[in-house]
Amino acid sequence: MKKVNRITVNSISQLHHMLNISSPLHPLVSVIKLDELNPATWIEWEQMILNYYNITVKKSLNASMRYGQSRYDFNQGTMAFISPGQMISLEATDPGCKGWCISFHPDFINQYPLGKQIKNFGFFSYDVNEALHLSEKEDTMMDSIITNLKQEYEMTIDNFSQELMVSHLELLLNYSNRFYTRQFITRKTVGNNLLARLEEILTEYFSGNLVAEMGLPTVQYISAKLNVSPSYLSDMLRNLTGQNTQQHIHSKLIDKAKQALSTTSLSVSEIAYQLGFEYPQSFNKLFKNKTELSPLEYRNLFN
Repeated sequence: MKKVNRITVNSISQLHHMLNISSPLHPLVSVIKLDELNPATWIEWEQMILNYYNITVKKSLNASMRYGQSRYDFNQGTMAFISPGQMISLEATDPGCKGWCISFHPDFINQYPLGKQIKNFGFFSYDVNEALHLSEKEDTMMDSIITNLKQEYEMTIDNFSQELMVSHLELLLNYSNRFYTRQFITRKTVGNNLLARLEEILTEYFSGNLVAEMGLPTVQYISAKLNVSPSYLSDMLRNLTGQNTQQHIHSKLIDKAKQALSTTSLSVSEIAYQLGFEYPQSFNKLFKNKTELSPLEYRNLFN
């Protein structure tokens, strides 16, 4: 096994060259069956940046992937999604594996609606330790879609080839969205634990000196404290409560503001500054948007 400290992969052709396999049948897309790769060609990367989209379905692999500070073992059937520009690393102990690797350049989908819609699939921004775990039935369904995609990929290119492959990709992503939603539901206990911890973090944030030091709490700060990606946290909370992370932060802000308005004589500007707002006007706008009352109108309810 060769080892490379850091590498940037800019094209599908470069990927095929690194894996020592024949050139891709289409310059902008590739469908690789992992168990057909020669284990001797595997490379261990400390850091790798992919400048294209990548979807992997791993059924058996004695290896782990690292994204940032997170590590995930792929010994079970999982799907992971990587968007262009993300940095990952792969550490393989036994290269033998089964599954699929689907890679496609942004230019492959840009002229289709999927080119704009793909940003709505938040799982491309998840950490690898937030991979999608497929049930046996889901795995069979994904295999069928990918097999159809591969068959189209291997056919002689004609006027319909790209459109049909994009359609298969879109179907694959839509089912992935459905299965991630199922995963949020079946892992509701994990979600409730994250929600409880989120409330603790926000309470500690507003009770201590962090507001004065750092200003308003951000989604990035909260997700880092919870050791999950911002996209995963927001999607999980939205499925659990109907609100994303930013909305939870705003709800906590409004609760703190209501308490101060009803129990203290602090001015609206003083309350806004205490809650981390640089400009009182921003606080007034958020408060009215959430309560349909201005801060002063809310205070007058208690006079």
